[in-house]
Amino acid sequence: MGDGMGDMPMPGNHNTGMHDHPMKKMMMHMTFFWGKDVEILFDGWPGGGLGMYILSLFVVFFLAILLEFLSNRGLVPSRVAGTLVHAVRVGLAYLVMLAVMSFNGGVLVAAVLGHAVGFAMFSRGPKPGSEPVGSATETMPGMKC
Repeated sequence: MGDGMGDMPMPGNHNTGMHDHPMKKMMMHMTFFWGKDVEILFDGWPGGGLGMYILSLFVVFFLAILLEFLSNRGLVPSRVAGTLVHAVRVGLAYLVMLAVMSFNGGVLVAAVLGHAVGFAMFSRGPKPGSEPVGSATETMPGMKC
């Protein structure tokens, strides 16, 4: 095989005859690549065309922002509601991770930017009364100010 995959069988192609059809050939990237021809999360998504690719990047971007919102502002009044919010947050985290595992550079950039924007928008910063590490009020052991 000249595809660089060695003799590794591809999922879903065992004894089905699918490997003979050129449209059904499954290409799995194992390194990051740039381009609009990518499948993210679901078979056939985002579909063809630059517009659908850009839409999928926005979806990943907003999923990462929503994840940061739930991580930083997910205060809920009860344990049950908190558990549900946590489950949704973990599910979103796995979806963003799996999207990045498409190995598309644009998807990685969209996810990182989404996390950064979400963190900037929703992080609470340091707790009141606490000093950041390395602040001017921090002293060396044994020294008095």
